[in-house]
Amino acid sequence: MTPCTVIIGASGGIGAAMVRRSNARGENVIALARSLTGDGYLDLEDEASIAAGAERVRAQGLEPTCLIVATGLLHIDGKGPEKSLKDIDPAWMARNFAVNTIGPALVAKHFIPLMPRKAPARFAAIGARVGSISDNRLGGWYGYRAAKAALHMTIRNISIEWSRRNDQSICVALHPGTVDTGLSKPFQGNVAEGRLFDADHSAACLLDVLDGLNPSDSGGIFAWDGTAIRP
Repeated sequence: MTPCTVIIGASGGIGAAMVRRSNARGENVIALARSLTGDGYLDLEDEASIAAGAERVRAQGLEPTCLIVATGLLHIDGKGPEKSLKDIDPAWMARNFAVNTIGPALVAKHFIPLMPRKAPARFAAIGARVGSISDNRLGGWYGYRAAKAALHMTIRNISIEWSRRNDQSICVALHPGTVDTGLSKPFQGNVAEGRLFDADHSAACLLDVLDGLNPSDSGGIFAWDGTAIRP
């Protein structure tokens, strides 16, 4: 089996930057995204496409040693974070969970079985500081906060189960900071000077953080600067 790095959400700002960085490091990168065609296509909201993506990797004799889900949904088509209870829309809240929580869980379901059983292996998904329950001081953003909090719990669950199969595995959520991408664009006005990162900087920081983690860190949430975030 040939080792590889799988990056899902590879056409987004952070995902594309991670692909570039990983390629520059000499890794064999498999880039997957909903906006790609052919063998690169994978839709987090369609389990069949996730299963098919995993099968393509397996059929090529590839063994993912690093798997990153670099996706997230905060706003689309005029829908965005709720400011108060009256703004809650069940369909929009469900979409938040579909992309931010369920999608990464399904990726783990289909791809982790392809990963090493007795060697270092890493799975990371993009979390968010606003998904920290203990850190929530402002309220609002019901769907996104709840979905990211649920992602963090999902990461913890995966880490526990996976460690029974591979005690060298690492499963974490990574907080990228506020990155100058389409996801954060409508909300950049309140970002403090020097705290808006370009995608390449954020990707480099996240990959460095991931490189520096140990199996004892598995199940945690880590920011772009390596600090642990409380659930």
